[in-house]
Amino acid sequence: MERMEMFLEPARAFLVQIGAFLPKVLIAAVILVAGWIVAKAVKFAVEKGLRAINFHVVTEKAGVDGFLERGGVQTDTTGLLGLLFYWLAILAALTMALNSLGLTSITDLVQKVVEFIPNVIVAVLILAFGAYFSRFVGMALTAYCKSIEVADAELLGQLAGYATMVFVVLIALDQVKVGGDIVRQSFLIILTAVAFALALAFGLAGQKRAANFLERHWPSAESAKKPGGSARSK
Repeated sequence: MERMEMFLEPARAFLVQIGAFLPKVLIAAVILVAGWIVAKAVKFAVEKGLRAINFHVVTEKAGVDGFLERGGVQTDTTGLLGLLFYWLAILAALTMALNSLGLTSITDLVQKVVEFIPNVIVAVLILAFGAYFSRFVGMALTAYCKSIEVADAELLGQLAGYATMVFVVLIALDQVKVGGDIVRQSFLIILTAVAFALALAFGLAGQKRAANFLERHWPSAESAKKPGGSARSK
C-alpha cells in the first residue's frame, strides 16, 4: 500500500499543479480574445478617422501609396497604419496574457516589440507628410524659377524635392533608431559633394552668363563711360 502511494504521489502533485494552472490559462485566453476584439475595433476606428480627415488624399498626392503599390503592398498608407495599430493592441493583449501566466522572460521580449511599434507609426507619418512637403517644395521652387525665367527650372525643383525627401527619410530612420550617426554623417558628406559638384559645374558652364548678369546690374567703370551704358550709369 505504501509503495502504491509512493507511485501515486507524483501524479497527485502533477494534477494539483494542472488544477492551479488551468484558471490562469482560462484568464489568458479571455484576455487574448478581448484583445483581439479591441484590436479589430481600434483598426476600424483608426482607418475611419484617417479617411475622415482625408489622410489618404495626402498620401496619394505625395506618392506614398503608389510606392507601396509598386512594392507589392496590397493596402494604402491608411490601411498600413490601421494594421500597425491592430498589432499594437494584439501585442499589448499578449503581454498581459503572458504576465497572467507568469512567463516573464517572453513578456520582456514582447514588451520591446510593443515599445517599438509606436516609433514605426511615427516614422510612417513622418514619411507621409514629408513626402507631401517635399513635393510641395519642388513644385514651389519650379514655379518660382519659371516666373523669373531661370533655365532648367524643373531640374532645380526636382533636386530640391529629392533633397527634402532624403532629409525626411533620415528623420524617419532616426525615429526607428536605424543608422544613427553613420547615416547622418554619410548624408552630409554626400550632400556636400553634390553641392560642390553642382557649384563647379554651374561655375564652369555659366561664366559668360554670370559676367553678363554682373555687367548688366553692376557695370564696370569702363563700360559706364561708354555711350548707351546701363540705366544705372546714366
